[in-house]
Amino acid sequence: MSFSFSSLPLAQPEKILHDLSPFILIHKNGRIERLALEDFIPPSIDHSTGVHSKDVEISSETGLSARLYLPGTTTSQKQNLPVLIYFHGGGFVAGKASGTIFQPFLNKLAFEANIVVVSVDYRRAPEHPFPTPYDDSWDAIKWVVSHVTRNGHDPWLNDFVDFERVFFGGESSGANIAHQMAMRIGLENDLVSFGEGVKLAGIVLIHPYFWGETLIGCEVVADVRQRNLMENLWRVVNPGTSGLDDPFINPASDGNLSKLACKRVLVSVAEKDLLRDRGWYYHDVLGKSGWNGQVDIIEAKGEGHAFHLFTPFCENALTLFKTLSSFFNGIE
Repeated sequence: MSFSFSSLPLAQPEKILHDLSPFILIHKNGRIERLALEDFIPPSIDHSTGVHSKDVEISSETGLSARLYLPGTTTSQKQNLPVLIYFHGGGFVAGKASGTIFQPFLNKLAFEANIVVVSVDYRRAPEHPFPTPYDDSWDAIKWVVSHVTRNGHDPWLNDFVDFERVFFGGESSGANIAHQMAMRIGLENDLVSFGEGVKLAGIVLIHPYFWGETLIGCEVVADVRQRNLMENLWRVVNPGTSGLDDPFINPASDGNLSKLACKRVLVSVAEKDLLRDRGWYYHDVLGKSGWNGQVDIIEAKGEGHAFHLFTPFCENALTLFKTLSSFFNGIE
């Protein structure tokens, strides 16, 4: 008996329910296909900067973990350094703290700013829809600041962190998380429960993923597919959303914006990024909200979204590192 492959029935292609490329495809049969930001790199000692990194478990119940970065200058003596609690980007659906794309950036940032970094590996949508990414991020924050007693689970945080210089930051969806965590503190005043010695000194929002029902600036003339991605992505990761003017995606619609729980905010935007004008809009609205703080913004000319991750040694990325270092160390 003989047969040819051409005589066999062809497998039916899977139908796609949501095409959220370049991040993920969600098939109608429930299969989730992640397309980017899934590469893994182990923690290490970075030979170009001397920065040490390691992975730590925060919750065995949920699997929440983080990757910590420690500047090499701390290995010989204890220091009180700022700590950045960092939330990676990826549209809430892609990326992880152990991702190859984030390690060079955070190694260099820890080195340049002489800062401890805690990169949170929050669970991702759609398997873990909202509010899981926010809740995991909040649990990570509580875990970090619980070390203010100098008797926490991690010796790096016990020995080297100045808890009056806590910062939140991230890029894209991670910047969204950083803003929302600062809002949560302002609304609930939760850090008070950790006692004296804990202060949110500022937040850094790099190319923040914000949106809204009414298009603004470059969004009006942008490619329709790009706009649809921004809108559909939000609806997939937060199925219970009230819409694109939900304060979680559009801070300009948040009547409590003035309660943001820090006095300093740095926004970074890129000229060729679709999210550029949302960053500027956030800067302007926050400044006029009655919030009692200082918000600054920088724009990288000729660059696109998250360029600093793809080209961390280009001139604009080096400028970003210097600006971030000055921000974390209180240099005006």
